[in-house]
Amino acid sequence: MVVTVQSLGLQGITGYEVAVECALSGGLPAFDVVGLPDAAVKEARERVRAAVRSCGAKLPVSRITVNLAPAALRKEGTVYDLPILLGILAAQGDVEPPSQDAAFLGELSLTGALRPITGVLPMAMAAARCGLRSLYVPAENAAEAALAGDLAVYPVETVEALLAHLRGERAIPAAREWAPEAGAEAGPDFAEVMGQENVKRAMEVAAAGGHNILLIGSPGAGKSMLARRLPSILPDMTRREALEATEVWSVAGMTDSRHPLLRRRPFRSPHHTVSAAALAGGGTVPRPGEISLAHNGVLFLDELPEFGRDALEALRQPLEDGEVTITRTAGSVRLPSRFMLVCAMNPCRCGWRGHPSGRCSCTDAMVERYVSRISGPLLDRMDLHVQVPSVEFEAMRRREKPEPSSAVKARVDAARSLQGERFAGTEVSCNAHMTPAMVGRFCGLDGAGEKLLQAAYARMGLTARSHDRILRVARTIADLEGEAQIAAAHLAEAIQYRNTDILRS
Repeated sequence: MVVTVQSLGLQGITGYEVAVECALSGGLPAFDVVGLPDAAVKEARERVRAAVRSCGAKLPVSRITVNLAPAALRKEGTVYDLPILLGILAAQGDVEPPSQDAAFLGELSLTGALRPITGVLPMAMAAARCGLRSLYVPAENAAEAALAGDLAVYPVETVEALLAHLRGERAIPAAREWAPEAGAEAGPDFAEVMGQENVKRAMEVAAAGGHNILLIGSPGAGKSMLARRLPSILPDMTRREALEATEVWSVAGMTDSRHPLLRRRPFRSPHHTVSAAALAGGGTVPRPGEISLAHNGVLFLDELPEFGRDALEALRQPLEDGEVTITRTAGSVRLPSRFMLVCAMNPCRCGWRGHPSGRCSCTDAMVERYVSRISGPLLDRMDLHVQVPSVEFEAMRRREKPEPSSAVKARVDAARSLQGERFAGTEVSCNAHMTPAMVGRFCGLDGAGEKLLQAAYARMGLTARSHDRILRVARTIADLEGEAQIAAAHLAEAIQYRNTDILRS
């Protein structure tokens, strides 16, 4: 007899249907799993044996063959333990074959309890897209799976509880939709930053348009402090953005039952020793890297020149396309990577170039070598280059409290609202992601603006990319002012943010 149990698999961060076909036949007792299983899937045989004994049943004394279809796709992980066990028990008549509109996922312990698995959300969303009506998952994964919607999710504690439910003896109640706890913990606030008003303004512009920003200053000037407070002024994620980001974190095993959905925009800050594969994603079986974990959020690279050249160059294509394609022998996957890049660096190797104390001992050649670690193409993709000066004593001892993040966020939200109306019906969500055609349509200049941009283009040696990025930043500055037309003042401010001379000053 052959019994088919529906399950799901993962390819990158995309879920797909898997049919677990269990067949019992005559011959010497054996237990084979086919369909391109990895080592973890093959080891399911021993977990299933022990779990079957723990729930009071017996494995059939016959040849057991389990096929995971489609057989052309490699199957990974421990998600197939539960459907394999259920298929075997149904094949020998211990339980009725499950409905074909129900799918099962879960790792078995030797005692028959179900352990949580990773990647539940993208698989649950795939189940909803495929028309499945119910999904059985480990209890700790139920809140995450319920986020998919249009699907009845049943939290399963043990195999015995599942069998009792399927036999109609003791029903398992469906999981309720997860609701966030009230009074979520607030993150770092701009009200804690003394001085640096010009840098705060640049951070506000970057947040309002989703632009990349490079902070250059001496140690202790507040570069990292400012960068870590950027998420506090970014607009709240939409439901779609939150699900997209959570899918990546789910595959990486970074969600839990208490916080199944990301509510704040991700903020990732990898160490400068990170490899190119860890940053962009990879491995024998491709997995999300830091740039995908920062999807719809912020990727912060502190001490930018200390990062490996290969790691930095791996950022170039994702910054343009909003996604990264990883190709390995196990296959090719496409991962989302739409993030704001925030970088911080010292002006020289010792860090004190231009500091009032005059303690820098670096020569111009040493400064040039240090700065040259950052390639021109990567630097050209940074929309704003901002110098972070040392904070004066009077600013540190000032009694009045700086402007809080909530006030800045209100202005950012208003600017993003204008952008949402402007780009309605398109995939673009903010000014930084405008296509060249959109730049031509929405970033028109008056006569004074044309002359100013022409002079800057010739004097600064701008590229076609930096030309468009200046216009995008100018459009954002105009949005913050609530202006429909880009004025010369808006353009002038955008141009001064492209001053690469501060790298060598």
